[in-house]
Amino acid sequence: MKVALFIPCYIDLIYPNVGIATLELLEKLGVEVTFPLQQTCCGQPMANEGDQKHSVRTETQFCENFKDLDFDYIVGPAGSCVKHVKFHMDAIPQTDTVTEIRHKTIELVEFIHDVLKVKDFPWADFQHTVAIHNSCSSIRGLHIASRFEWQEPYFNKTEDLLKKVSGVKVETIDRPQECCGFGGTFCVTDEAVSAKMGQDKVADYTRHQVEYVVSPDMSCLMHQEGIAKREKSNLKFVHIAQVLNNGPF
Repeated sequence: MKVALFIPCYIDLIYPNVGIATLELLEKLGVEVTFPLQQTCCGQPMANEGDQKHSVRTETQFCENFKDLDFDYIVGPAGSCVKHVKFHMDAIPQTDTVTEIRHKTIELVEFIHDVLKVKDFPWADFQHTVAIHNSCSSIRGLHIASRFEWQEPYFNKTEDLLKKVSGVKVETIDRPQECCGFGGTFCVTDEAVSAKMGQDKVADYTRHQVEYVVSPDMSCLMHQEGIAKREKSNLKFVHIAQVLNNGPF
């Protein structure tokens, strides 16, 4: 199977180990990976703020990166960015090429769980108690876990994958689907509310004596890690690709 790797801009700039882990993991799983080198931003921040001019530029550049490649899927390790591409990349003309790119874009957990149907990760060992944070975009946009407010039968694709890793103990916190408060530009425009929501999440992890918080969305972890550091907490935050790949951390 051939995939094109979509690494969001903030992962490339701030958390390169997440991108490295994603690439290494896909290759260990037997996937042929191509990484377009001219990637910038998918356009989500600009689109969320109604900046049509810059949305067009970034969305056009995104599609230019992938339009001539031979791939089955575009795989990205970030639920919110993937959700934007799949459901909200509307600033540019919806040509056949753009439509195909949007249709083939998939989030990493979805790809491993639903497409590859991986049964185990024999190279991985993570002897820690973890809590899972599935982002709002991943749950309600991509549906990688059951939505509690819909009273759906329980499922959690992130949890399914983590439980295949030796040593992992998954701890269920009190409010696992509560928003962490990041919300992209929300954490800037409503910083007091955003910070309080993050504090509530960190307190929930602490009550359950969690060592690590694991998520498919590094942006949410970035926000929560900032809160935890401000509170001098010992909590650690890692992307699921790093756990499944056994690093780098």
